Amino acid sequence: QVHLVESGGGSVQAGGSLRLSCVASGRTISDYAMAWFRQAPGKGREFVAGISRSGSLTPYADSVKGRFTISRDIAKNTVYLQMISLKLDDTAVYSCGASDRSGYFVLITANNYDYWGQGTQVTVSS
Repeated sequence: QVHLVESGGGSVQAGGSLRLSCVASGRTISDYAMAWFRQAPGKGREFVAGISRSGSLTPYADSVKGRFTISRDIAKNTVYLQMISLKLDDTAVYSCGASDRSGYFVLITANNYDYWGQGTQVTVSS
């Protein structure tokens, strides 16, 4: 079983940047497909970016392509989400998830994730 803790959220003006971190403990992140999801008030959980167990597959939501980058540091057992050019619509609670399944559709679908962190709030203002 893996335990996930996110950090790095905060308040930023539109156009700004943040880097989120998801530190895993209990198991190595290379045992899992990992992803970031977000949930804005009154909305469902939305896929943002994922990284496969091999690291070779990194899908992104269309809304964040070219602005967000997912990466991982296996030695630190940490997954990152670098966010630039932030927009008001990026405001949400961002959570990382871990899945022991594999495949593209696993990565992008929240129901396939067994483990979640507590989330970190990102607020983008004008």
